[in-house]
Amino acid sequence: MTTGFHLNTIDPSWQPIIQSGLNTIDTDYIQQLKAAKDWLPGRDKIFNAFSLPVDQVKYVLFGESPYPRAQSANGYAFWDAAVSDIWSPTGLSKAVNRATSLRNIIKMLLIAEGLLSPNHTSQADIAAVDKSHLVQTISEFFGNFIQHGILLLNASLVLQPSNVRKDARAWRPFLKHTMDHLLQKKPDVQFILLGNIANEIDPLIPQPGIKKFYAEHPYNISFIHNPEVLKFFKPLHLLRSKQ
Repeated sequence: MTTGFHLNTIDPSWQPIIQSGLNTIDTDYIQQLKAAKDWLPGRDKIFNAFSLPVDQVKYVLFGESPYPRAQSANGYAFWDAAVSDIWSPTGLSKAVNRATSLRNIIKMLLIAEGLLSPNHTSQADIAAVDKSHLVQTISEFFGNFIQHGILLLNASLVLQPSNVRKDARAWRPFLKHTMDHLLQKKPDVQFILLGNIANEIDPLIPQPGIKKFYAEHPYNISFIHNPEVLKFFKPLHLLRSKQ
């Protein structure tokens, strides 16, 4: 069942898993999606996160749902496609500064890199940082996530303004199916569960011994200074440029 979705962005290693996973979703819901045209991120981007080959997945970082703007939603959790430059002469760019979770993730990583003091994370403090060795664009930034084997997956792959909870429920069987298959092939995969996402995802991966990292959602300012978050992300050096 192709369901009218575009599957060309999926890595071949995921193709049979995605195909069989779609069969776990309620058929009436699928038919409704096929008839609708205004859901995000759209049939051409919905499975973009699965461009990362199965054998390269080391972590699964769950977001909530696609961004509520067509220019922002691109099928990857936390990646706002409407944002380009990360920095500006005054610190973070205006686009990053308006995106609360993204802004807090970048501030946390600056602290983890030792480039900011936990008590000094203002725009002026960020402007003073030497960023010549850091990623400059959002695509470079999230490219680092992918290169580190981080699957950027939303708990709900679809966003419809009038059906937020319905969408989330509808995709749970698919997520359980795909994560079960992933764990069969990569039992050492670690799940990064932030905020209320843990309550939604935990029941889908009940297997004993699965590695899970829990923290508050990046929307919370405490995420920036959480010592466990800093310890977890520090070795990944996600802000460093590969050039």
